[in-house]
Amino acid sequence: MATLVPSSPGGDGARRAGVGALRRPRLLTDPHDVKRALIESAREHGFEVVGITRPDAIPQASERLKRFVADGAHGDMEWMTDPRRGNPRALWSDVQRVIMLGMNYGPDRDPRETLLAKERAAISVYAQGDDYHEIIKPKLKSIARWLIANAGGDVKVFVDTAALMEKPLAEAAGLGWQGKHTNLVSRVRGSWLFLGAIMTTLELPEDAADIDHCGSCRACLDACPTEAFPAPYRLDARRCISYLTIEHKGPIPLELRPLMGNRIYGCDDCLAACPWNKFAVAANEMKLSAREELTAPKLADLATLDDTAFRALFRKSPVKRIGRDRFIRNVMIAIGNSGDASLAASAQARLNDDSELVRDAARWALDRLAA
Repeated sequence: MATLVPSSPGGDGARRAGVGALRRPRLLTDPHDVKRALIESAREHGFEVVGITRPDAIPQASERLKRFVADGAHGDMEWMTDPRRGNPRALWSDVQRVIMLGMNYGPDRDPRETLLAKERAAISVYAQGDDYHEIIKPKLKSIARWLIANAGGDVKVFVDTAALMEKPLAEAAGLGWQGKHTNLVSRVRGSWLFLGAIMTTLELPEDAADIDHCGSCRACLDACPTEAFPAPYRLDARRCISYLTIEHKGPIPLELRPLMGNRIYGCDDCLAACPWNKFAVAANEMKLSAREELTAPKLADLATLDDTAFRALFRKSPVKRIGRDRFIRNVMIAIGNSGDASLAASAQARLNDDSELVRDAARWALDRLAA
């Protein structure tokens, strides 16, 4: 989502009080000074990495996206077909630079450990804490206001939901590179970076694009349980567990269900397998820390959630966005994959659920447990 931050250094309240001119700082005029101060401000807000690129720095991204969509690899994600993607100036014609910022959300343990506990649920690392959109966006707005107050110009901020290709822009800005799993990899933070963007009319010094450091490694490709990568640097979302558990609205294809294990929201396998994670550290932002109740919760407990209980458990969490029915669908599939006969009662209880999506998954789970 893009937000235009007004260029009013004194603030409305200051102007009403007649002291706006007194509070207005002397504008920085040297672009290099602006950049240095901007990076310092970003780090004070919790962003570990910052880079600047031009809006026309990713000409190849549009063609890659067209191929992805033409192959049908986007599945249900119709928002991926937005023609503005790949061209930041299509979102804002006045933009001169794109400031890319990365915030570490690294886990304090290997998330794949939960996959061994079949009676428990594996929730993606990024969704075990508060919704990162709600954490990062206010920080970006604060930095953007600082930039206007200290250097002038106009700005817009973006956090994931706009038609902006953050990962190619982050690579162009030197934050890392898109690995063979198509996600961003950083030499200083591994796979665990949330991205935010600030567009500005200021012409700030650019950073050099990062280069690919994957070499011959294919750990991420080999780690994928559903073989969602038809080739290095290419993803077929229709086979990706993150897509299936989050974006896909209908019944999950029968042939893919046994491969999902106990992953009920997202999948971290390709990220966690990357050797560059040897440099990763746990997140500093406390709101991104995993909540105890979302760290490997029991499938039997999750299976009992009605809509009210679902919303209460996942308050402030990105999980709430998929809704209770899709979530319980995923839980039923995990129960079917558990091999634990004691969970059959949890599936049995959902055979009369109001949602056909849930009933279908519950029937499958019971059949699989009985096999």
